[in-house]
Amino acid sequence: MPGSCFYQIGNNGPPKRVGTAEAAVAAAEVSGFAWLHYSKATKEELTGLVGLLGLNSLSIEDCLDENQIPKMEDFPGNTFILFNAFEYDHGVLEVGEINLFIGENFLVSISHINSRKRPYLEGIQRIVEKNLEAARQGPSQVMYLILDFVVDQKFVAIEALEDELDDVEGALISDPASFKPAELIRFRRYLLGLRKSLFHEREILSKICRRDCPFISEESIYHYRDIYDHLVRFFELTESYRDIVTSLMEMYLSMLNNEMARAANETNITVRRLTLITTIFMPMTLLAGIGGMSEWSMITGPRNWRISYPAFMLGMIFVGFASYFFLSRLDRKRTGSRRHRPL
Repeated sequence: MPGSCFYQIGNNGPPKRVGTAEAAVAAAEVSGFAWLHYSKATKEELTGLVGLLGLNSLSIEDCLDENQIPKMEDFPGNTFILFNAFEYDHGVLEVGEINLFIGENFLVSISHINSRKRPYLEGIQRIVEKNLEAARQGPSQVMYLILDFVVDQKFVAIEALEDELDDVEGALISDPASFKPAELIRFRRYLLGLRKSLFHEREILSKICRRDCPFISEESIYHYRDIYDHLVRFFELTESYRDIVTSLMEMYLSMLNNEMARAANETNITVRRLTLITTIFMPMTLLAGIGGMSEWSMITGPRNWRISYPAFMLGMIFVGFASYFFLSRLDRKRTGSRRHRPL
């Protein structure tokens, strides 16, 4: 059956692959246990497990819904665990879903498909075969191998996210003018999703380490504690990354405010210069309007224009310089009084 692998793992020899889930469960009743692994499982396949293994129908519905949060639910004959897988590629964080059912002599693993049409648990069969001696200890040990594989994927995704966050920080410091704040908003959204997932997964491992799940063997508890330690560290990393993103956003806003203040100061200086020039030329314009060519000719007579016009120009120059020095002195006094004003 495409996308599905059924194994009977005994105490000796390699895992025996069989054609159907019923055959694997029947073989497990003789010796060992059954491992039913599904990739791209259909509703009909999973619904058949309700009668075969006594799984709860509500848990089967959760397996078909990709918008569930990580959780662990105990039932009389099995325990249902929903876990998340992380993949970070080309600036896009993808959060997938892994479903696990563990019982006394069976383990069901269901891997959803990522955006590249590949299962999140791709290659998990080789890992189990490589660690065959550990896998023979029971379903709880195989489930540990699966969760350890998922946690390793989380580390790769979080490390890639950290590297890109460092690049964004360098871009902000080197060229804040062309920096796009949408990058920080995207990182914040990703980190919130990671924190939410890791918080619930940490609670799942905490319950397992407290021996709340009766199908986890005593020997496997120590291995699950290692996964718990990794999840705690990942959770703390997401918290620190969130603080970094918040600091970068505050830094960007501070730099933006500084640029705006610098532009406003330059505009104020330009306006002050234009105001000074306008104020100087206002009385000169008034004199030029009152004492025009015709007026001065009428006052002094046409024959005295060689004296009247130079005198008029000298008077305007004197008024302009007097206005300039008066306004400059007034501005210096105002600036000095502002500097010496007590705080």
